[in-house]
Amino acid sequence: MSQADYVAHQVYERIATNVQAVVRGKPRAVRLAVCALLAEGHLLIEDVPGLGKTTIGRCLARSIGGTLSRIQFTPDLLPGDITGVQVYHQNLERFEFHPGGVFANVVLADEINRGTPKTQSALLEVMAERTVTVDSVRHEVPRPFLVIATQNPIEMEGTYRLPEAQLDRFLMRIEVGYPDLETEVMVIKGECAGFGPDGLSPVVSLAELYAAVQQVRTVHVEDEIVRYAAQLVAVTRTHADLRYGASPRGSIALVRAAQALAATYGRTYVTPDDIKEVAVPVLGHRLILTPEAELNQREPAVIVAEVLDHTPAPTRVGAERR
Repeated sequence: MSQADYVAHQVYERIATNVQAVVRGKPRAVRLAVCALLAEGHLLIEDVPGLGKTTIGRCLARSIGGTLSRIQFTPDLLPGDITGVQVYHQNLERFEFHPGGVFANVVLADEINRGTPKTQSALLEVMAERTVTVDSVRHEVPRPFLVIATQNPIEMEGTYRLPEAQLDRFLMRIEVGYPDLETEVMVIKGECAGFGPDGLSPVVSLAELYAAVQQVRTVHVEDEIVRYAAQLVAVTRTHADLRYGASPRGSIALVRAAQALAATYGRTYVTPDDIKEVAVPVLGHRLILTPEAELNQREPAVIVAEVLDHTPAPTRVGAERR
């Protein structure tokens, strides 16, 4: 299949080009963000304030011709604000469901760790099952459905640590990082000229996005690649610095993200390098350190890198496809 006929690759190119018109100098962050979208997974963007976390989320949402809902997480936000509530209409003499903020194709959960744990937990069902249950009645959210959450590091004042079950719902967690000098100059000039996410127009329709998501699921994964991903995750469960390693959901996420990454490169098959490239953003946030490791300030990303170094990768997979 040529790249010209590869819908998933075309969708990636259009969205990435559109987002990078505003988000300058962060091609890796943009690629991984679009990977999450193509894998129909959820994305957590974590970094210190002012580095463009919300901007990436808004640009990604603006690039898609679907509905966008932004939820600003604050300590007084209630679960019903997210999921919706049943409201009694006296003139109709019955209850009606009023949808909450999650009923959109793209939900931007801004500064998610400023909400209380009770409010954060309102996202658990919808992120896993894409349905919301209110008063024992299930309501489906639109498809495709993507939660893009931003958060500041947990050491910052007024933040709450996301529970492990919540973190495990995210396909990937990425960081933005500080820009270099020339990139920062371009960002300042663009901001002063008034060019931001609101200036972007959709470049992909929902139908095209859905077709791309379906195509990504057909990206070929050799049995050896699946075994390699499972071995990587299994090693995290016995690592000396980890109380708990990644679950089977992490193994599935690793392969799904690798399929989407391969599609962004215009390939119809997954290589070991695809697994390696997404390993840190997919597995890092799923690892729970031992108290000693936390005391020694061990970083999950470093542990994942060690696991990659000590786990042999398949050597001939995909060679006949190149």
